[in-house]
Amino acid sequence: MAAQDLASKERSLFSQVVKNYENKQYKKGLKTADQILRKKPDHGDTLAMKALIINGQGNSDEAFSLAKVALKNAMKSHICWHVYGLLYRSNKNFEEAIKAYKFALKLEPGSHQIQKDLALLQMQMRDYPGYVQSRRAILQNKTLWRGNWTALAVAQHLAGDLWDAERTLTTFEETLLSPPPRTDLEHAEAVLYKNTIIAEMGDFERALDHLNAAAKNNPDRGWVMETTAEYLLRLDRKEEAEKAYRDLLARNAEYRKYYDGLIAARGIDSSNSKGLKALYDEYAQENPRGDAARRIPLDFLGGDDFREAADQYLQHMLHKGIPSLFANLKALYTDSTKRDMVQALVEGYASGEALPQMNGSAEKQTNGEVDHFHLSVHYFLSQHYNYCLSRNLPKAMKHIDEALKSAPRSVDYHMTKARIWKHYGNSQKAAEIMEYARTLDVRDRYINTKAAKYQLRNNENEAAISNMGKFTRTDAPGGPLGDLHDMQCQWYIYEDGLSYLRQGKLGLALKRFTSIYNIFEIWQEDQFDFHSFSFRKGQLRAYVDMIRWEDHLREHPFFARAAIEAAKIYIRLHDNPDLSHGPLINGVNGATMDASERKKAQKKARKEHERQAQAEAEKRDAKKTAGVDHNGEPKKEDKDPKGDLLLQTAVPLGEAMKFVTPLLEFVPKNIEAQQTAFEVFVRRNKLLLALRALLAAHALSPSNPVNHYQSIFFRHRTISNPPSLPPKALEVFESEFSTLIPKDTDLVNRNDDYLQEHHDSAPHVESALKLRALILDTNSSEKHSQDMIRTLALEGSTLEDATRGLEHLKEWNAQQRYIDDYAAAAHARYPEATAFQEKKKKS
Repeated sequence: MAAQDLASKERSLFSQVVKNYENKQYKKGLKTADQILRKKPDHGDTLAMKALIINGQGNSDEAFSLAKVALKNAMKSHICWHVYGLLYRSNKNFEEAIKAYKFALKLEPGSHQIQKDLALLQMQMRDYPGYVQSRRAILQNKTLWRGNWTALAVAQHLAGDLWDAERTLTTFEETLLSPPPRTDLEHAEAVLYKNTIIAEMGDFERALDHLNAAAKNNPDRGWVMETTAEYLLRLDRKEEAEKAYRDLLARNAEYRKYYDGLIAARGIDSSNSKGLKALYDEYAQENPRGDAARRIPLDFLGGDDFREAADQYLQHMLHKGIPSLFANLKALYTDSTKRDMVQALVEGYASGEALPQMNGSAEKQTNGEVDHFHLSVHYFLSQHYNYCLSRNLPKAMKHIDEALKSAPRSVDYHMTKARIWKHYGNSQKAAEIMEYARTLDVRDRYINTKAAKYQLRNNENEAAISNMGKFTRTDAPGGPLGDLHDMQCQWYIYEDGLSYLRQGKLGLALKRFTSIYNIFEIWQEDQFDFHSFSFRKGQLRAYVDMIRWEDHLREHPFFARAAIEAAKIYIRLHDNPDLSHGPLINGVNGATMDASERKKAQKKARKEHERQAQAEAEKRDAKKTAGVDHNGEPKKEDKDPKGDLLLQTAVPLGEAMKFVTPLLEFVPKNIEAQQTAFEVFVRRNKLLLALRALLAAHALSPSNPVNHYQSIFFRHRTISNPPSLPPKALEVFESEFSTLIPKDTDLVNRNDDYLQEHHDSAPHVESALKLRALILDTNSSEKHSQDMIRTLALEGSTLEDATRGLEHLKEWNAQQRYIDDYAAAAHARYPEATAFQEKKKKS
């Protein structure tokens, strides 16, 4: 029974139900729907609309049940099938939603709304052939609206049919009775979009002609000029290209891409350093206040030419007191010769052996400004010696202290000193100094966030959120942390998660990493609105760029980092289910307890945890305020603020796969992602998948220490516990694995050879010792522990290596005296590092 079968009064009421739903007046809509259902209790369309309203109130299960009843009563109603599709869409089950929409279209082929909803979902799912078909049907129904033409062109473009996309745009242009005015921005954008399609076809001659003819007065002058220059260069019309790039440099002489284009147009070879230098000198004279023409030559000059140019550039910038000078030069440090020359020059300024040249405007500087030069020299050297490629922390500290004597209230200088302490490994002092720097300029958001970041790295979560709260909305639901989540502040959420992970609060850590995962889900979903918005506004190039960016969304570093950490937590939960109850009162997760003691401690910890949870709940109830989400909907209360429900999952490896799967799909060249995937697959007994991850990681870095450990471990496991695979699968498994480690390999000798080959690298030695202690030679734990302590004496050993070595000792349950000896030796080598200060105090 359809809406048309209702009496006049009920049809009017049904229209009111639809309006109530569209205006989100859910209570009124339900009341009106019930009025209809009292007279027509089996009316399918009304039941369907009621289901849609109930779903809008957040009752998805009840809505689906009611929608199924509606379909049963009116199987041939396009409204019921359309509603069914909308319910699936709201639950993000897009495949089923598309099926429902298609069935609704069979019943009502002329429905513009159903066709539009189907098209939007096809775009979201990247079903380009289906999207082209839907867009063509929409255009046939409404040919007068430009947006339908451009939408079809975009669909054809994304589907790879560039010729049809151009023809669609051209056909629409031919329907115009008069040329659009210059102020028609939608038409101007469509012209440039059409030009990009012609260029993607590789026909640059025609693209250039089109640009000159149709885009001469286009308001996006910068893009037109850049693209014209690029086309001329591709067409080898170098004289015209040179003029085009010189015009661009006249607009902006600080853009490196324009210089690269001009060099290519003039045909100057990259090895012709004199010719390149002459070109840059020309622009340096024309733009005396510019930076690019002075800085870029330092990349290709060498020897005495580099020394002379670097000397002039350094003195020019140091006299001006530019704080970002080192950041602008550190890219040169990959060349050790240039790094050493820069160091010698600036050390000469500091010692007075190489006096600053006072020429040009420098001669007019006052004595105070000359002192400013020497202050900048100390600041530069402090950053130079703090940098990883030129690190000498005592010298860095000496120079920053000299700078602070003259400028004790400089925020930049205190920030640098905090960074030096960070590299010493003293997170407490680093956080204290960064916090002091913040107090010197309380209105500066950047230093505020740096202070919060350093506090998080010192596990001062409350102090960090207090600082962040100085720049968040005061009325935000959930306080500063809630606002940071609403603003999708990933760096804070990630650092907060790492802090809780270091503290052993796995629930909170998992909560933070899952929040980052959810942020990317939101970004994925939010593109849905742009599938229609972009065509209404005519922003075609930006829309296509967004679609292509979304296709690589999860390649973002923050997603990879958070997903890897979350997967590792689930691996730990699988290996030690007791961790789901949180840290025990005595001992670290009960490692030193017997079974009965552990059971008692777990019970006590559980009660304490419940007490804390209840106190937190009461605290939240007292501060509870109403709020709305980014769509204007009432915000749902977080029923698991500490991540306890995440921890208590019955299938931790299944949850880990939620993070591992997108990692393998989008960042397959991230070696840590492959190594984490291997650990998950091995525990799930998915041996072929584990081998694939192992081979992928090995292809990225054959000598990687983790790869070495995992490959030996995996071969040892397959020898002691042969895989139960079908004959063909087993044959493939052995064939592939043998390319890495043949089946008859002596694993002890293989590990010894690896140790000998990398005897001077702490990470590699640690990996080999871990294999000995846990797998290959478990009866010589004392010897392995002593060998681990000796890794601290290796010349290239770093603080990170030392921290990891301590973790390895704990992992193979080394005797406490060896752990204490290791901590003492590490403290002797890294006396400022907080990681070993506490250990030494305890010992």
